[in-house]
Amino acid sequence: MHNAKMFQRLEMVACADLRSEAAEARAAEFGLRAMGVDDIFHADDIDLILNLSVPNAHHEVSMRAIRAGKHVFTEKPLCASTSEARELLDAAAAAGLAVGSAPDTFLGAAGRRARALIDGGDVGQIVTGTAFMLGRGMEHWHPSPAFYYQPGAGPVLDMGPYYLTILVHLLGPVRAVTAATSFGATQRTITAEGPLQGTSFDVGTPTTALSLLEFASGAIVTFGASWDVHRHSNMPIELHGTAGSLRLPDPDNFGDIVAVSPAGATWQEHNSEGTPFGSTNYPFDKPDRANYRALGLAEMAEALEHGRPPRAGGELAFHVLEVLESILSSGERQARVEITSAPPQPASLDVEAARGLLR
Repeated sequence: MHNAKMFQRLEMVACADLRSEAAEARAAEFGLRAMGVDDIFHADDIDLILNLSVPNAHHEVSMRAIRAGKHVFTEKPLCASTSEARELLDAAAAAGLAVGSAPDTFLGAAGRRARALIDGGDVGQIVTGTAFMLGRGMEHWHPSPAFYYQPGAGPVLDMGPYYLTILVHLLGPVRAVTAATSFGATQRTITAEGPLQGTSFDVGTPTTALSLLEFASGAIVTFGASWDVHRHSNMPIELHGTAGSLRLPDPDNFGDIVAVSPAGATWQEHNSEGTPFGSTNYPFDKPDRANYRALGLAEMAEALEHGRPPRAGGELAFHVLEVLESILSSGERQARVEITSAPPQPASLDVEAARGLLR
């Protein structure tokens, strides 16, 4: 809501929530209409619904938008399962409507810089790499974290989309995965301040997964996701090619430093400051990171205007969901899983095109 005003083609007009007081508070803050959930789908002045519900409600809310004749952009993952996601995409295609999905962070300055370095041959053909999303989990800071630990979420499906989306953006689609998964604990205790502090909840999805991703390009990348790690020293993403190595920042961010080592030389750092969607601007009082959420919405609006698929589109999100779902399946079955979807690599977003999304 805060960021939408910096982009062309976006005009937020209304918001809805199951808790009417929440919708009313946000509406007053940002000059919107507060509406009931049943009403917002049928508003004549709304073309696109932004779905920020919890993962298990993504399918229901997005399907309601499609049935009402609205385009939809959803929080990640696309749906809680690939079967739900395929139903959604098929319904949208039949209705001539577009589906987009978070994350859109890969369109930020760091993702675009990494893509340009790879496409420009600075590190040669990518052979291997590592990607790690490691942390303690949510219960130490979130007042009601139980939903993060249920099917449709967990570290793989909640945080994995950031890592898999940027990897597919850089390397193209994944063709197979092999993984092992585990539960660090079957129960978690909430230590964050709030009415639930000190209470415990059951964990319904693995909290650690280590996987091997085989890309159609021939690259082999290790991906680890865990909420059972108190401290670590792993870089978020490193990719190694025939002519050098590439180091990427946290893909949950839009900017920060991308570093390249040509043929093993000292790391050459490329800062994102001063480039579109790279400058620190959040939190608003003491900026410490680049936050341009709504970028995917703006790019989708431009795509609709020009009659092309959005870069952060449904088929990309489906592929990422299939890969992540297959990681969990591989861990459960202890077997290699081949991926059936193979979307085209998203088109790169150059600096001029990125600036063209801004007001």
